[in-house]
Amino acid sequence: MNSTNNPKNSKVAIDMNVFDSLIEKKTKLAVIGLGYVGLPLALEFAKKFSVVGFDVNESRIKLMKNGVDPSKELSSSAFIGADIVFTNDPALLKEVSFFVVAVPTPVDSLNKPDLRPVISASNTVGNVLKKGDYVVYESTVYPGCTEEDCLPLLESLSGLKLNEDFKLGYSPERINPGDKFRTLRTVVKVVSGSDEHSLDQVAKVYETVVDAGVFKAKSIKVAEASKVIENTQRDLNIALMNELSLIFDKMDINTYDVLEAAGTKWNFLKFSPGLVGGHCIGVDPYYLTSKAASLGYEAKVIAASRFINDNMARNVARKIIRHVLRTTPDLNKASVLVKGVTFKENVSDIRNSKIIDTVKEILAFNINVDIEDPYADGDEVQKEYGLKLAKSIGKEYDAVLITVPHDQYLPLDEEYYCSITKPSACIADLKGIMKDKITERAYWTL
Repeated sequence: MNSTNNPKNSKVAIDMNVFDSLIEKKTKLAVIGLGYVGLPLALEFAKKFSVVGFDVNESRIKLMKNGVDPSKELSSSAFIGADIVFTNDPALLKEVSFFVVAVPTPVDSLNKPDLRPVISASNTVGNVLKKGDYVVYESTVYPGCTEEDCLPLLESLSGLKLNEDFKLGYSPERINPGDKFRTLRTVVKVVSGSDEHSLDQVAKVYETVVDAGVFKAKSIKVAEASKVIENTQRDLNIALMNELSLIFDKMDINTYDVLEAAGTKWNFLKFSPGLVGGHCIGVDPYYLTSKAASLGYEAKVIAASRFINDNMARNVARKIIRHVLRTTPDLNKASVLVKGVTFKENVSDIRNSKIIDTVKEILAFNINVDIEDPYADGDEVQKEYGLKLAKSIGKEYDAVLITVPHDQYLPLDEEYYCSITKPSACIADLKGIMKDKITERAYWTL
């Protein structure tokens, strides 16, 4: 077909003021990817605009159509009155003029960026993109990814040109799973655009759902970089705490006692040791180190932090194994209870949970491990890791490992832990929630 006869490539003047069209509901906004980031965003937008919620997972779509959040972060009331259609049919995206891509960006088995979800989403959007449309990415990527990896797909599939025919933006997500106070509305949102006009329009769209306001980044790359260093900074600080905990353990010093004392100084940063899992802090730094390596630079400090944090799960396992070896000669009769398998407290998300590495290390010594978690889904744990949640808790454990401070764990006292353990048992408490409360059992924390 001759390009002059293709409506996508025609030179007819187009209206790029997408915000006005959205607020008047002359056109629609779509959120691509309805996970723990995309769904809350889509529902907030649906209070102001007509929204298409798109996800490739049909079972998740069915749940959301019935007012159920698959991530268990939102109540059914969040769906009430929302002007939104949930679908896995790309045809419905043809009605959309403002696309928000909020798909996961994981790493592969070698800790290399896995861009397949964001590339797939770009293909989906590129096939329906038309003149006057906007595409904004929220997925965490390395600086340059939006313009170097995603933009060429959008242009080639649509036959359109950036800034002439459509606009591009990047606005990094800042959702904190399990946090009911720092929400989408209460945290400043970084926004960026491919030119000044797009920056203005993207900012207006997000200002409708972010009460705290937006920050206009200088460029898309700056916005991408700001996101990836947020979690890299946390990873570095947690790595320092983890290394300190390893040192202090050899000195028989409680790390939390040290942090409490040091925290009295006005400029001491209050971080604590722990397992770094989930799909942000333990993943995002690899996007930055990978990009740095492609430019010929070895990110030594970031890589060292990743090494320390990735090995903490094994260090925890070995601490427990050594205790069991000292107190229980027959390891085949030994048992350990793990309380908590989600990657953080008060969430149901088990993806990239580092406690799994601890469990598998203990199992390698033929020590029985029971796992319980009030938030985790047993079928998901079985499917993801090949492990089963315990149907009931035993009475003679050689060690109990408390991994996360779930609300249900906080009221439990020493009497409870004594009731389910042998007198020689150890209570391993990674976040120190039982600090100074255990006297009749051996006690250890990071």
